[in-house]
Amino acid sequence: MDEPRTIPPRLRDRLYAAVTLALAVLLLPAALVRHPSRARELACSWALGMRFPAEDLTGLTDGAKQAFTAARTAALWRHGQLIGLTSGYRDPLIQQQMFDAEVRRSGSPALARMLVLPPSESCHVKGIALDVRPHEGARWLEEHGARYDLFRIYDNEWWHFEYRPEYGGRPPRRRPTPAWATQPRCDGGRHEPQRACTNNSLDLRDPCRRPR
Repeated sequence: MDEPRTIPPRLRDRLYAAVTLALAVLLLPAALVRHPSRARELACSWALGMRFPAEDLTGLTDGAKQAFTAARTAALWRHGQLIGLTSGYRDPLIQQQMFDAEVRRSGSPALARMLVLPPSESCHVKGIALDVRPHEGARWLEEHGARYDLFRIYDNEWWHFEYRPEYGGRPPRRRPTPAWATQPRCDGGRHEPQRACTNNSLDLRDPCRRPR
C-alpha cells in the first residue's frame, strides 16, 4: 500500500484506537448478555458507533455489510486498528450530482472519471463499495481484506475498497484510476477500455479527494 505508508500515523488516531478498544472491552460483558455467540462483534459495533457516530451502513448489500463488519471486528480485537466508513451506498441521483460537479470542476467527463464515476458504473450505487478511514485502518484492510473478499481497486484511491467474492480471495490487479474502466461493471457488463487523460495539475494522490 503506497500512499498510507508515506503518511506517518497520527497520534490522535492512535489515541482514538486505544480508547475505542478500551470501550469495546468495557462493553463486552453487556454484549455477552445480549448475544453470547456474537459478543465481540456486538461490543465492537457499539464502540465503533461511538467513535464514528455519523457513519451509515444502510444500503450496502448483505454480503458487503457482513464482510465489512467481520473485517473491522477482527482489526480492532486482534490488532487494535480502527476502520471507519466515510461513504458506502449512494443514491443514483446523488452519484450523478457528484459526477456532474466533478465534470464542471475538472472541465471534461474524461477527467471527471479519474475521481468520480457516473451512476451506471459506480459500485457505491450497487452497494458493494466502501470508502474507509483512517490511513492505518485502510492499510490493515489492504493487508488482510482478502480473507473477507474486500479489495482495494484503484492506485489513486487508498480509501476505496469493494466487496468482490467473485475474485475467490485473490486480490485483483489494481487500476491506476476509475477512468481505467477495464474491470467488469457492477451490473455484470464490461466497460470499453479507456485510459485516463493526463493532467499534470491534478494530484491523484490527494487524500482529500474521495473515490467514487
